[in-house]
Amino acid sequence: MSDNDWNPDDYDDGHGFVTEYGRDVLRLLDPQPGERILDVGCGTGHLTAAIADSGADVVGIDATSAMIAKARETYPDLVFEQADAREYDPNSEFDAVFSNAALHWTPGTDHDDILSMAADTLSEGGRFVAELGGDGNVQRIVDALEAELDERGEDVSHPWYFPSIGEYAPRLEDHGFEVTFARLFDRPTELEGGADGLRNWLEMFGDDFFAGLSETERDDALDDIEDRLREDLFDPETETWTADYRRLRFVAKR
Repeated sequence: MSDNDWNPDDYDDGHGFVTEYGRDVLRLLDPQPGERILDVGCGTGHLTAAIADSGADVVGIDATSAMIAKARETYPDLVFEQADAREYDPNSEFDAVFSNAALHWTPGTDHDDILSMAADTLSEGGRFVAELGGDGNVQRIVDALEAELDERGEDVSHPWYFPSIGEYAPRLEDHGFEVTFARLFDRPTELEGGADGLRNWLEMFGDDFFAGLSETERDDALDDIEDRLREDLFDPETETWTADYRRLRFVAKR
């Protein structure tokens, strides 16, 4: 799991697109009244609450204590647990496992643990519905980050796992799932914050990249990364940065 330093207030205030885009995945889940659903990587709990609004009985888990604390504060009537999905051992079965924009934070080598957990916790015929960063996700940003840090003598590789369909579907099948839907697609995503949108995004999601830099070095690196990407990803007329997102979305049944 990445050591990214999560600030739940900044996450909600400056990166609400994560939740809003997640509502499409929620429609794919199609939660029904009375179902038991596990939300993996629930963050601050907004999509967990949307699942609960359908009449389902939902549990949200997240590995970050600050995120769980914020979720419990915002939705005190819902159940949230601080837990690492690789090690989670619930005391009852679920009809569905749901995850939005979370699985790519776990190293690819550890995904078999997550898939085993999902398979073990689902009832027969249960479904696993998820979206994560897919092959090529934010590739231009990653390339600029790695090039800039390489020039500064920092040996850093990105902390995310962005699989293709051809890579991930067999992993699901190896754990007893039948993949009934899988899609890898481009989703250019406008970043909030105007001219500071890319910097805000990097400061929220890119802590691992800058761990070896001082505050001054970090600020200088962010300036130079913006310069590298300005021509491709910034619209000066609207003062909007657009990240080159690609998403992998799937439904798999046990």
